[in-house]
Amino acid sequence: MYDEPRTSRASRLAAALGTIALLAFVVTGPLHHLGWVGVTGAFSMLKWAVYGALASLVLAIGGIVAAAGRRTSTAAAKTALVMSLIVIGSVAVLAFKGSRVPAIHDVTTDTLQPPPFLAIVPLRSDAVNPVDYGGADVAAKQRAAFPDLAPLLLDVAPAAAFDRALAAARTLGWELVASDPAAGRIEATDTTFWFGFKDDVVVRVTPQPTGSRIDVRSLSRVGVGDLGANAARIRKYLAAVKAAS
Repeated sequence: MYDEPRTSRASRLAAALGTIALLAFVVTGPLHHLGWVGVTGAFSMLKWAVYGALASLVLAIGGIVAAAGRRTSTAAAKTALVMSLIVIGSVAVLAFKGSRVPAIHDVTTDTLQPPPFLAIVPLRSDAVNPVDYGGADVAAKQRAAFPDLAPLLLDVAPAAAFDRALAAARTLGWELVASDPAAGRIEATDTTFWFGFKDDVVVRVTPQPTGSRIDVRSLSRVGVGDLGANAARIRKYLAAVKAAS
């Protein structure tokens, strides 16, 4: 009768670090969303989660290599390997996504005369990013990265276009801050699912000779870059306006 294979100390440590790193990675978003951890604390947690995952990965590989030819269990090391790769892989995907878009956080369909924020300004008192548009440099970076973003032209009267624009904002679950049909202006806040980041949106409806024009601007409250989130939000919104009847 043989004894059960032992688990090496390196493998046990790898499993412990991997568990802590994965747990920190998973709960960081909800903790920030609930307001229990600030932006700085959340990103600090993510950083240490990655460090822990890297350490776990090294120990796990060492545990698997050391177990070769010995009666040492590799189950804990392999589990740690999987957990550490989940954390590292997820962060690597975000980093890759961020490398493919410019470090901007203000995106609009009209870079010459961006729709201004009015009603939302008081709600951004603690925002890191200002509501003033960044000018030609930001516009150039946006055009290079998102050349498809453009105003939406509708062959309906401004009143009908405004109704469709407002319906689309509600469909997407945005928190409406202002709705002014006479001015053709809608202001709202969209909260991201995981981290609860708040990005503000302003929609402008203007009359055109053949109907109406809809411009959108999406601005993050925090962060130098947005990983393309604002551009994606505008695309999704314009698609919802087109689908609205």
